[in-house]
Amino acid sequence: MKKTIHLYVSRNNVLIWLMTLCMAASAVTRIAFSDLKGPVDGYFVWCQIILPIGATTLFALIALLNGENQFYKTAIPVWMMCLYAGLWISGNVNGRMMTLLFWLALIFFAVSYTDITAGHQGVFFLLPMVCVPMGILLYFYRRGILAGDLAAYKDCAADFLALTGVILACLAVRVHPAGEYHPTWGDRPDGRRIRTLPAMSQVSPYIMVTRNTSDNLFSDSIEISQIDRYIRQKRREGLTSFGITHVLLACYVRCLCRFPGLNRFIAGQKVYSRGDDIQYCMTIKKEMRTDSPETVIKVHLKPTDTAADVYNKYQEAVDKVKSTASLDSDFDATAGVFTLIPGVLLKFAVWLLKTMDYFGLLPGFLLEVSPFHGSLFFTSMGSLGIPPIYHHLYDFGNLPVFGSFGMKRRAYEVTEDGSVVQRKYVDVKFSLDERIVDGYYYAAFFKHYKRILAHPEMLDRPPEEVLKDID
Repeated sequence: MKKTIHLYVSRNNVLIWLMTLCMAASAVTRIAFSDLKGPVDGYFVWCQIILPIGATTLFALIALLNGENQFYKTAIPVWMMCLYAGLWISGNVNGRMMTLLFWLALIFFAVSYTDITAGHQGVFFLLPMVCVPMGILLYFYRRGILAGDLAAYKDCAADFLALTGVILACLAVRVHPAGEYHPTWGDRPDGRRIRTLPAMSQVSPYIMVTRNTSDNLFSDSIEISQIDRYIRQKRREGLTSFGITHVLLACYVRCLCRFPGLNRFIAGQKVYSRGDDIQYCMTIKKEMRTDSPETVIKVHLKPTDTAADVYNKYQEAVDKVKSTASLDSDFDATAGVFTLIPGVLLKFAVWLLKTMDYFGLLPGFLLEVSPFHGSLFFTSMGSLGIPPIYHHLYDFGNLPVFGSFGMKRRAYEVTEDGSVVQRKYVDVKFSLDERIVDGYYYAAFFKHYKRILAHPEMLDRPPEEVLKDID
């Protein structure tokens, strides 16, 4: 993966706490020194009080709470500060040409700050650049400050504190170690945008808009003699509930080490990668009865996980849900809230969630409980005593792969020497979003999948190499 610069600030740095103090003092000072007695101009309140207070508060919150991963988002309050400054200049500076020049300078400043904090330009430009507005502010109020005019001090105090806070934050900026990826503009909370795809791969999500009109169907049969022996071995080792589900899932995870493209997804007509976070979803029932409740679990796996790791994480999630009286999971609790909303409003709520998801604005807790957001949904039709099915993909969310496997079956086959042998098989079927990778990539993945299943003992060892997805 291409090395890029990613800036961050740590809340353990005393400068960040001083910055927060300055931003809070700026907000308090702005309110205290604003003459709001009597009739108040709404434009003044919104543009000269609420806007800058919102900007300073947002800057402090981003840097303090998420500065280690998303310091680049401080560009949002910086743009807000520039808008506030531009509106102030428009009302206090004479001459259209001078006002225009100030606006152009503010836009240039905001664009440059955004570009630098996103890692596109050298970080050494950042501190000198943010000192320029401070110099302009002091120059503008120089006469009042030198004369000891209290009114001048009151007028510039809030802005002085806000700019001091920005300077302190820039002094605290550090560069993440090379080779580590951190989010930037265009990424989502659940994935990194892939920006180096071929042109056709970038355009196809706009042509094939929905997931169900973009899926390919794949089926295969897996000879399971070696898998059965492997399962018996793992059970003797103490993994008492170890079964074919764990083997098929562990093998899928292992294949992602070589083919990370299958951990991509489409959202907002863009292609994203989940990186090392493999999110596996599955429906489970408390008991095998038609009236038994069911729910959905989500398990977070890593490409480096062995079969034992997959088993332990999977069983932990299953046991946690089955230990509840009514088989409740976080998904059920969230769905229960939506059932309280009247039908018409519920339809609007779902539309709003889809819109937020399109732009990557869904809160993290909803992404976590949603079974429609993940890497793979895998279901066991064998536990129901039927063959596998082609399950549709979901147009809500971003799940790109849905797999199922059926019950074990026996088949008689004629060998090369003419003898007849009996072999055991499990049939698998997959619905695949064709927009994340091409057909050749899928074919290579499933060939590798079958090679590993022919030697499942490979899943006991961590992978020798984990390939990263493209930029």
